Amino acid sequence: MNRTELYRQWLQEEDAARMKGWDFSHLRGRYEEEQDLPWDYAQVVRAFLQPDRKLLDTDTGGGEFLLSLKHPHNKTSATEGWPPNADLCRRRLSPLGIRFEQADGEGLLPFADGTFDLILNRHGSYDPAEISRLLRPGGTFITEQVGAKNDRELVELLLGELPLPFPQQTLACAAEAVKSAGLRVLRGEEAFRPIRFWDIGALVWFARVLPWEFPGFSVETCREQLYRAQEILEQNGVVEGTIHRYLLVLQKNK
Repeated sequence: MNRTELYRQWLQEEDAARMKGWDFSHLRGRYEEEQDLPWDYAQVVRAFLQPDRKLLDTDTGGGEFLLSLKHPHNKTSATEGWPPNADLCRRRLSPLGIRFEQADGEGLLPFADGTFDLILNRHGSYDPAEISRLLRPGGTFITEQVGAKNDRELVELLLGELPLPFPQQTLACAAEAVKSAGLRVLRGEEAFRPIRFWDIGALVWFARVLPWEFPGFSVETCREQLYRAQEILEQNGVVEGTIHRYLLVLQKNK
């Protein structure tokens, strides 16, 4: 395929880079990540989930993971701050009897003190003091986070060297930050694993939906870098980077 045709296809991917919820199905079969983490987030959550426990999923996206848990809806609440996802949650979650509130994870959440037995947060923002306020004594907070060094090889391939956008996003920093909130660490793990792309159009789509990782990326401004990525793909059969993840399971002091 010549450069003109590649460029045309990349522009189409760029135009298609819109998300509802947290849905990467557009890239199915074209990229791979999180296939070999040393933990299974869903299994970790289910180990603490009992039918009588009150559950809150913060930064729920479109509620996809929350609904997969099949927890009793009258014991389930969720928050999401990004307006398009919040609108989706109102349509998807509220009719089921799940309490949904539009709220940003970094601020105060509209629930009473000590409401929840279990709070979840996957790849979202949270305030340890607010989590502690909302948990009952002995309650649990489970979070999987994207680390500071996530996708750095891919960022550098397309944009060159840039400062880390969230340098404090490490297991050590996160574990230290929760101590003053009355939370103790039950489990903490950190992992670096491959992320692989089998076509550059998929990488274009990916970079466009993650502007905090790929600031200023566009097909036009990064055209030569994309041609270089295409050369790597043709030589190696894949373009590869590294994801950075960490898991924390915290308990509120009794």
